[in-house]
Amino acid sequence: MSMYQNGEVDPAVKALEARQDEILRKLYELKAAVEGLSKTVTTPDADLDLTVSSSLSFQSPTTTAFKGPADLESLLGKDLGALRDIVINANPAEPPLTLFVLHGLLCQRYRILSSVHVHSSVASVPPQLLSCLGPRHVESYARQLFQLGFTLIWKNVPKLQMKFNIQNMCPIEGEANVARFLFKLLNVYPSDPAQATLVDSWVDTAFFQLAEGGAKERAAVLRALNSALGQTLWVAGSDFSLADIACFCCMQKNVSSSVPANVQRWLKSCENLGHFSPAKLHQ
Repeated sequence: MSMYQNGEVDPAVKALEARQDEILRKLYELKAAVEGLSKTVTTPDADLDLTVSSSLSFQSPTTTAFKGPADLESLLGKDLGALRDIVINANPAEPPLTLFVLHGLLCQRYRILSSVHVHSSVASVPPQLLSCLGPRHVESYARQLFQLGFTLIWKNVPKLQMKFNIQNMCPIEGEANVARFLFKLLNVYPSDPAQATLVDSWVDTAFFQLAEGGAKERAAVLRALNSALGQTLWVAGSDFSLADIACFCCMQKNVSSSVPANVQRWLKSCENLGHFSPAKLHQ
């Protein structure tokens, strides 16, 4: 069969070339996935029987409410050439809503290579949790195009666990602590010690009383929250902070629709920002 017919490339040759390109693309994707897993399995709490890789994503930086330089080297140290990976083990029975919100915010500041995996200790995971970090990006095989890796592993763990700089960092445990780490990558944590302490106090209150407390504890927190929001626009003052993310996400898990007026206004303000769609989707 001639490659040319009437000066044009034979359709069969075009189809063969397209098939070859698709095979090469899939090979690059497989290479990227293997590279990611090779880092993941070096953590003490990850096993070699990791399965079901999915959902590699990329989002370009866009304008957000957060200002300031998006300089990872100033926050995490010098880049030594390898993609810096955040690896998180989470139990699908307790989806970490704050992480979904923070992942979206990080994707607006940095080029993030995201992936979701399921560990063999988990029998099944709802489809929405497999795609919780967004769709696959066509350039996911080119790790050098990204600034940060974000790997989420659904695993049967008692507490959410995170490792960064896998070879030389102890795990961070607990959703509140991981949320603090991720939020600081946005470079907007309060520099004033008193303000930072206030934010941290509300974060702890959200996770330990709103999310895990009894009815009386939740009612007391809602009263305190309503009082605070009667004086300021956001939970910890005039600026949106991690306190707002923590309180909003924890309320999605364990608070009824009956809330005080100031809290209702604040919830609406949070929803209007658009940051909380992932939390509402996966609650």
